[in-house]
Amino acid sequence: MSSGDGLDTACSMGHSGVTVSASLALPVSARWASAGQATRAHRALCLRCRRPARVCYCAHIPSLQTRTHLVFLQHVRERRMPIGTARMAHLALPNSEFHVGIDFAGNERVSALVSEPGTFLLFPGPNARDLRDLREGELKSLIVVDGTWPLAKKLIRVNPALSRLPQLSFRPSRPGNYRIRKEPAEHCVATIEAVAEVLGVLEGDPERFQRMLRAFDAMVNTQLRLRAERTGPSRYATVRPKPKKPPERVRVAESLRALGESLVLVYAESNPVKVSETERRQELLHLVASRPSTGERFEALMRPGAELAPSAPHHLELDAQEILAGEPRDVALARWRAFLRTGDVFAGWGYYAWALIKPELEEGATFIDLRERLIRVVRKKLGGLDEAAGVTATDCFAGARGRAGRRLIALERVLERLLAPAADPE
Repeated sequence: MSSGDGLDTACSMGHSGVTVSASLALPVSARWASAGQATRAHRALCLRCRRPARVCYCAHIPSLQTRTHLVFLQHVRERRMPIGTARMAHLALPNSEFHVGIDFAGNERVSALVSEPGTFLLFPGPNARDLRDLREGELKSLIVVDGTWPLAKKLIRVNPALSRLPQLSFRPSRPGNYRIRKEPAEHCVATIEAVAEVLGVLEGDPERFQRMLRAFDAMVNTQLRLRAERTGPSRYATVRPKPKKPPERVRVAESLRALGESLVLVYAESNPVKVSETERRQELLHLVASRPSTGERFEALMRPGAELAPSAPHHLELDAQEILAGEPRDVALARWRAFLRTGDVFAGWGYYAWALIKPELEEGATFIDLRERLIRVVRKKLGGLDEAAGVTATDCFAGARGRAGRRLIALERVLERLLAPAADPE
């Protein structure tokens, strides 16, 4: 199994592999000329290995018949890797197939293969069997996924049929020779090295399949020689690197600061009203808000329209009589609308309070979850709002009552933490 290699290929190959002569080479510009497009000098490419003619390795590729049917599934991004080896292995094995893609659910050939008895996946999963534990005749087809380790894992994740296949693993008998590409660990080898080792065990003839590696060794040696002979800058030296994004903590702070006076912090408490034996409707009782840029604050404790649930006083941290003596709902909501401005953006901790407040806002109102933003900045799990803000039971702004008043103070402290994020390590 390779840490990831592959070559560009235009289509899936059949069992017989590629039959184009290894000596054929054609300038790429000829393809564009036939379409009437402007041409320019290009390096001649070998139509078989798809490599520039001067580094073509086709002369070193053997043709090895096998009892084992190999199926290469290459991630579409990996086919652009010019020094890959999956295509090289396919060219050496007439009894092999080569398919490029990500989601193979619509590929009838691959779907048929993964449903056949005797099909295995070469991948070192936690439940993989050792290659040498197979019984004779148990394996008929072997699927090899090709790409970097993250891409190979993605192929298996995106294709559930692959993840359900029995998996095989092996331990290389010698270190890999992939000196022109960085491997994630010492035991990792190129795709062609993995295939040669596996076939040597399955077919009982390790020396015969070592012949596959002649093309691989030739490619590696050629690349190292050309690298040593280069006197000028790399052909990629003029490519400008992508500008680095600022740290997440800076992006979050800038996005919140840009909202200015339109940012409104909100928190709300409710009265659970029984609708049926299994259903409860949440009635808005306590609403608090603040506009941090101006220092304006709002509070409304509304008289319940339905029977006050026994649990409500406990959750609101207010006396039941105080709740029942609350402000009429229409009066409170009229004050709420007067507090708001056109274009306000609302922020809170999670979506429970937002669900209570949203029906009292204009359609299309925007909400920002400060909990999600803080997780992105500190990059670790968080407790509740009080814990994240470091507030205590005695923290409450003047005129606000109960838990809602304390939670509004907590939201303001979380916002301060996000606007001055240098104190929060990523």
